[in-house]
Formats: sequence, structure tokens, C-alpha cells
Amino acid sequence: MKNLLSSLIFVLFAAATTTAQTSYPMLMTLEPIAIQVGTSADMVVKSRSSMWGANKVMVSGQGVTGEVLHPAPPEAKEGEEVKEPSLTNLTIKFAATPDAQPGVRDFKVFTDRGVSTVGQIVITRDPVVWDDVKTDTMEGAKAFQVPATLTGVLEKNEDLDYFKFSAEAGQQLVIHCRCMRLQDRIHDLQTHADPIITVKNHLGSTVAACDNYFAADPYLVVEIPQTGEYFIEVRDVRYKANAYWNYAIEVIDRPFPTNAFPLAIAADQPVTFELIGESLPAGTTATFDSFPLSLKPGRQWLSLPTPDGGLYDPIPVYVSGEKVISEAGDDNDDVEHAQRIEVPAVVNGRMDKEADIDYFSFEAKKGDTLTFEVIARRSQSMLDSFISIEDAQGKRLYSADDYTFGRRSNWDSKYDNFTVPADGVYHVSIYDRHLRGGEDFVYAIEISRSAPTFELTLDTDKTLTTPGTSGVLFVRAKRFNGFAGDIQLHAENLPAGVQATAGKILASGQDGCIIFTANGDAPFDAQHVRIYGSALLDEGEQEKQTELLVDAVPYQETYMPGGGRNHYPVDSYTVSVQKPSDIRQLKVSANEINLKPGEEVKIDVELVRAEGFDKNISLDVIYQHLNQVWGNSLPKGVKMDGNKSKVLLTSGELKGHVTLVADDTLERAERQQFCIMANVSLNFVMKATYTSGPLFITTTPKEEAAE
Repeated sequence: MKNLLSSLIFVLFAAATTTAQTSYPMLMTLEPIAIQVGTSADMVVKSRSSMWGANKVMVSGQGVTGEVLHPAPPEAKEGEEVKEPSLTNLTIKFAATPDAQPGVRDFKVFTDRGVSTVGQIVITRDPVVWDDVKTDTMEGAKAFQVPATLTGVLEKNEDLDYFKFSAEAGQQLVIHCRCMRLQDRIHDLQTHADPIITVKNHLGSTVAACDNYFAADPYLVVEIPQTGEYFIEVRDVRYKANAYWNYAIEVIDRPFPTNAFPLAIAADQPVTFELIGESLPAGTTATFDSFPLSLKPGRQWLSLPTPDGGLYDPIPVYVSGEKVISEAGDDNDDVEHAQRIEVPAVVNGRMDKEADIDYFSFEAKKGDTLTFEVIARRSQSMLDSFISIEDAQGKRLYSADDYTFGRRSNWDSKYDNFTVPADGVYHVSIYDRHLRGGEDFVYAIEISRSAPTFELTLDTDKTLTTPGTSGVLFVRAKRFNGFAGDIQLHAENLPAGVQATAGKILASGQDGCIIFTANGDAPFDAQHVRIYGSALLDEGEQEKQTELLVDAVPYQETYMPGGGRNHYPVDSYTVSVQKPSDIRQLKVSANEINLKPGEEVKIDVELVRAEGFDKNISLDVIYQHLNQVWGNSLPKGVKMDGNKSKVLLTSGELKGHVTLVADDTLERAERQQFCIMANVSLNFVMKATYTSGPLFITTTPKEEAAE
């Protein structure tokens, strides 16, 4: 029974790591990696493991589709069985509508082996130029006309890619590179590119150059000194290379905003932005009105109208449901000159100059609880924020620097659940950690009433099943502002023939699981699925309860140097039904377990292997990798006793067992859901995981057992 759940990682085999016979595709890159809006193009996706049988392409967002161009099947030779080829290069015809939003999209490919890991495709407004000449010299440079998006690969050590173009004296060009950022979500790409771009004249002299701007990716604005022929040189700053280090470089002669002020806007109000960017004249503005549509809260990208009726390249904005106000001037540099605001609100501001600091004051009552969150670096601001909460005399009460959002740390600051100690005036101040400033150091501080809540993250971006089998997804909760209750999990928009048994995250735990089961006649398919959690919150003294709903964020696991495991957020979570594979069934001797402190229970496990599959298999009840637990839905006080379990099945073995034991810390749980997994190593980090159906455990604490 096969569930190729992608985030499966867990017990390292006592024997040497082996490779499964089959694996879902791990996408590495797309060539070329960009497509122009209003066009279609045949593009080659490259992967680790075969994509044979691919029949569906799933692209995030609207306006972009993909169609698999099937290669010819192998011909059978007389007397020989047709062997399925290993297809690691697959041609897909991508198409982007004229109104498709420019930017980077996730895509996945569904195959006979299940849905792939995440790939990246860049949507651009300009013609795409592919570096097919593969030259390291200016003499062999690929010619193009501005505007264009240049694509290529830094494929060998000391690789230099050259492109040539003609320009006129005084012409202003914007050059924006995407390279390192395209590699964040690729699973098995342990090192990232560090590109540098140099603009040279026909003599080879440097006109302009840029290394890092958007993280390691360059961005520069160049004014052409004289009419003639020019060259763009692209290389890794360390002269290193990788066959999957693709880049997309926009070279345009139109204004390109990198940001805007205000950064935060209301969901349903028109706003006039001051556009920020070296290529824009000072004071450039653009107006946006979402009416009659209301924008969804959170961070998103907007394409604002240009004076000539076109659209600027998209900029990041933050949509808030709080009252939106802006910094009134640049003289609020101390407590005495703090700008008075009312809370809750979201305040737009900017570090106008070096060593700038902005103060805002507000009145609060004893016992009020407030949350302060900075939106800046996540929306392309240059600010590395630091905030302080101070009393009326300027005494610091609390401060916050970098904050972990989901599973990724960020330079934006956040302070949760500030409890006001007494009635009076308080201040929040903000400055750049490196005392920098300028027009692109914009920020928004959202000050909201703290309320019990939680966030949910998915340990994977996909779960794979086969007809008649099950697959597991682990969900992790992080609680805020005093929330301490159970969280019921939910799954919506399932593929045809698939049911979900959704467990809960116990108040004393952080993980829960959902078991997906495909009917025996479920058709082969893949579909994006919504995962969310619900909880009941008590309201005041009236014994009234409200339901809190929170969507979960899916993550693609990434293979870190040295064998570590990390995660990066992606756009969608996918459930698929694929052809039967290495393990056809996983049977357990019991699915209802009852435990008291000091008791143990043995669960026998029997596998049905595919013919010829004899690789090592490791049984487990939790997700773990290098002794770090990534998913454990068992109640507190329950664990697997490895000395009393047989979890390593070698050389085609079919039978093992898991022994669960309960200690004196056991807490009450009523039919808490878990499962038994059979893991087969795909690489040092990823496993193919085959899952039992849902198991339920009921526990009785020591004091209740004594009664």
C-alpha cells in the first residue's frame, strides 16, 4: 500500500541507506524558466526520478496552464518485455493569458508515480530570450532587443554568459535578476547561486555592475553613456556552477517600482501610492481602487496603472482590516515628539534618513492586550526592523527583533500579547537594526487587539495514495495569546474517490494528522486541497462560544547541506491517487487502543510488497529525521518502545510490530488519531511513506485510573 507522502523523513535505517524502486518526481528546473504573457511555449522540465506517465500540470494562480507533450512510447522487441523508460526531461507546453499576473508561480506535475515536488516558472511581460549559444565570450554573445527577459543556466565552473544589445545615449535601463530566489523551493538543490551582473561597452569596459539587492539577486538601473553596442555578463560571483542554476533577467526601458508608500492599505478603500524605485521620477504616484471587489487581507501583489494606460510591474502591498494611518512627518524622532495614534490601527512609515527612529504614542487601559507586527522585509522593503514598547517616560518595557513566521525566520519584528500594566500613555518605536534609511525603507506596523488564536503549518505540500490505500498528513500548531484548546482539523476539495479522516491537535500537543483513503475504484488524479483547523473560543461571561477558523500553510521540504531538513512555504497542498507501487498493503492487528500508565500494547504489522521489491523498510508512528521530531500526534505520555518493537524489515521481510507504552505523565485523550508508517528511503532526507488506515488511542491518566 503506497502513500508517497513527501515530507517523510524519519528514522534512519540501521543498515546503509537504500533507494526505493520508484519515487515521485523531484523537479529541479525548467528551461527556459520564463514565459511571456499572451504566448505559449514548449519548455523542458528536468527532474530527479522519472516523469513517465505524466498527464497533468498544476500551476498556482490564474492565467497560466501547462499541457504535457507525451514522448513516443518505447517499441517492443520480439520476445522481450517492454521496459518503462526513465524520463527525467519532459516537454510541457505552457501558456500564459494576456492578463496573467507577472511574477513567479509554483507548478507540479502529476505522473503514474504521484505528484511531483514544486517547480518554478517566471511570468514576464517581455519577449523571452534563451541563451542557446552557450558561449563564454563577448564575441559569441546572444543578441536581443530591449525590452526582454534573458534566460540561461550557470552550468559549469567559471561559466560566463553574454548577451548583447544596442542602446542610445541617455537611455535608462532597468535590470532585474531572478536566480537565487528561484531555488528556495527546490527540494534537492543544496547550494544556491550567487549571481552578479555586469554591463560592459563594446571595448569590454565596465559601465555598471551589481551583486546583491533582492537577497543574492542583482537589481540595477543603468543610464547608457553613449549610443552603441553593449553587453550583459552573467556569472556566479564565486565562479561556481550547477546544472540547475537557471536565471531570468528582465532588461526593460520602462519605469520599474520596487515598492510603494503606503505599504499597508485598507481592504475596501481607494489609495494613491507614491511609487519607489531608482528608475522612477521623484513624486511618481499611482491610484488603485479595488471597488467593487474587496481585497483579501494579507500580503499580495498589485499591478498599478501607468499614466499611458498600461501597467507597472507588480509591487507588494499589505491589506489590513484595521484602521490605516500614515506617519505625519519626519520629526517624530523621540518620545516628546511621538505621533499620537489610536489603537488598534496599522501605521505606515519610513526611515527617511540614516539613524532615523520613529515614535508613535497611544493611550491604553490596564489589562489591555496588544500585538505589534512589522511588515517590511517580507514586502521587499530594505528595512531590518527593531521595535520597542515603552512607557510614558520612555522606559523600555519590551522589544522585538527578528521573528519566526511559520517555519521561516524573518527580519521583520513582532511582539505578541503585550499586557498593559496600568492606565496611561505608551509608545512604540521602530528603527533599522543597521541605522540605515532612505526612500525604500518603508514599513507598516499593525497594532491589533491580542486575541487567542493559532497558526497551522503542513509538514509537506503533497500526500500520495493508490486505490484502496491510505496516506497521512501531519499538521503542526503554534498557539498565541493564551489559546490553549484542542484544534479540530479539516480537509476540503478532495479528489474523486478519496475520503479524509481528520484528527485533532490536542491542547497538550502541537501535532495532529489527517488520513486520506482512496477507494478501490478511485480514478488516478491529483487535486489541490484546502486544509484548515477550527476551535471554539469562550466569549465573556455569557458562556457564548465562537468558532475560530485558520487555514494551514503548506511547506516544501528542502534538503540542506550535510543531510539536514528544512522547509519553505509554497502556494498549494495536493492530494493524488497514483498507480500501485512498491508496497501494496499495510495491515495492522488493532485500530482501537486503550492505555493506562504502566501499560503497553503490541500492534502487529504485516506488509504486502510488490513483486521484486525487497528494499529495507522502517516502521514508525512519528515523523522524525536526525532525532528531530516533525510530526507526533500521540497523546502526552505515550511513546513507541524501540526495544520491544521490530521496526526494521530487511531483505523482503513482511512482518514487524510496534509496541506502545504509557508512563505516569499520561494525559487524558479520547480516540486520538495516529497511524503506523512504513518508510523507504528515497534520498538522505526524503522517504516514500506507506501508511496504515487511521488508528485511535484512548488514554486514562494515573489519578483517574486509580479511582
